[in-house]
Parts: sequence; C-alpha cells; structure tokens
Amino acid sequence: MDVLVNLLSASFYEGLAFGLVAIGVYLTFRVLAFPDLTVDGSFALGGAVAAILIVNDINPWLATVAALGAGLCAGLATSLLNTKLRITALLAGILMMVALYSINLMVMTGRSNIGLLRQVTVFDQVSQFLGIDDKVTLSIIFMVVLTVIILVILNWFLRTEIGLALRATGENEQMVRGLGGNTDMTTVLGVSISNGVVALSGALIAQHDSTADVGMGLGMIVMGLASVIIGEALFHPRGVTAILLAVIGGTFTYRLFINIALRYNWVSAGNLKLITALLVIIALAIPYIQKKMRHEWVPPAARM
Repeated sequence: MDVLVNLLSASFYEGLAFGLVAIGVYLTFRVLAFPDLTVDGSFALGGAVAAILIVNDINPWLATVAALGAGLCAGLATSLLNTKLRITALLAGILMMVALYSINLMVMTGRSNIGLLRQVTVFDQVSQFLGIDDKVTLSIIFMVVLTVIILVILNWFLRTEIGLALRATGENEQMVRGLGGNTDMTTVLGVSISNGVVALSGALIAQHDSTADVGMGLGMIVMGLASVIIGEALFHPRGVTAILLAVIGGTFTYRLFINIALRYNWVSAGNLKLITALLVIIALAIPYIQKKMRHEWVPPAARM
C-alpha cells in the first residue's frame, strides 16, 4: 500500500511539474502547428538561470521569474528566425536548441551542473510559510496551486481576441492573412509563451531536485509530445479547458507508467528515452495504419 501511495504521489507531482512542459508543447505543436524543438534547450535554460541566480544570493522567486523571462526570450528568438528571416520552423527550432546548449554553459559560468542543496529555494520558503515539513506534500500543494493559476490564465488568454487569432493561425494561416490578421505577431507570441512556460518548469524542477544540469532538457520535446498524445487519446477533450486538463492528465499517466516501469525493473533507466520515442511513433502511426486498412489515400508527409 505504501508503495502504491508513493508511486501515485511522485507521479502526481511529476505530472504537474512536467505538465507545464506538455502545455508548452501543446501550444506550439497543436495550437500553432509549429514544430518547435527549442523546448529541449529552453527547459535547461530555465534551470540554469534560476540556479545561477540563487547561488549568487538572488531571491528564489525573482530567480524563477528571470527563468521565465529567459524562456520567453528563447522562444522570441526562434519565432523571429521563422517570421523575419523565413527560416522553416523546424530548422529554426533546431538552430536555437543547439545554440542554447552553449548559452546554458555560459549562463552556468562554464560548469555542466550547479548544486542547490545548501541554497534556499521557493519550495523552502513555501515550506516555512505554510509550516509543512513533508517535501512530497509540499511539492504537490505548491504545484497544484501554480498549475491551476497557469491553466486559468491560459484558458482566459486563448479565449481572448488575440488568443482566438493565435488558434486560427494554426488552423489556417492563409485565411487569417487574407482577413488582414498579423500571423507573424501571433506566431511570435505563441512560441514565446510556450518556451516561457517550459523554462518555468525547468526552473522549478531544478529547485525541487536541488540541481541544474546542462543536459536536463534532453528529450523534453518527445516527453511533452507523448503526454499530449496520451491525453488526447485517453480523454478525447473538446474545448480549450478540457484540452488543457487532458494535457496534464496525459502527463500524469505518462509519468505513472514510467515510475511503475522503473519500480518493477520492466525497463532500465537508460532505455526510457527509447521507450518514449517508440510510444510517440506508435501513437502517430496508428491513424495512418487505420486509413490504410480502410484503403483510404494518404498524402505524403510534409518535408518542410
């Protein structure tokens, strides 16, 4: 029973923490139809910025906000490469992901990781404020409150005039341009918000785990995409609110599966990225296989 409770508790926290990454991926891949690979770099950027500021005695809340701002800037750079220099979205994301590896090393003053064991983090300050000593309970309460706030803000934003324009850009960019809409602006806004949320997740996870590593973002884009696909497959959401909740639910389900697999040694830790990649491949291939079984014509996949 204790093992089950521990598994559920850990998965619930991770579902909320990594759920922010999945929300960021959802905003670019599903809302904007923008295949943004910057996520791997912006996640580590958030952790690096928060860690280096905290070890230099900056208030952890300010450090977390700075990490959010750094993620916004990373997304801004990617979107400007696409909208102003006309570099394809996929290539723009790859270029920024590669560039951010070096940028993260510079932010961390050449170190590959920064420890925060002896530093005061946002979790420590919330623990003192609420008087809760249990780290698991505190982490869950903190992430529940933060996730609810972010979901409420995004749910409101995506229903505003700008939010609707952003969603329309992903559905039919040519139509939006034909109606006089500024698709460059909506693309910049959407990609920036996405990477800002991802960097915020990286900052919080670095503080929770008491370490920031230059490679901590490796595979985040695949994990986020897997969470989105699982959420959509399990809950079949309709409407903005349901979709955002489904993304969080998909992340929880994914992390629960991973934790169970590790707990019972079904897979080794080194194979997790491979298992995740295979899961995404299978999920993406199912619609194609179903159409082929119905003898329907399927157009070639887009290459750019």
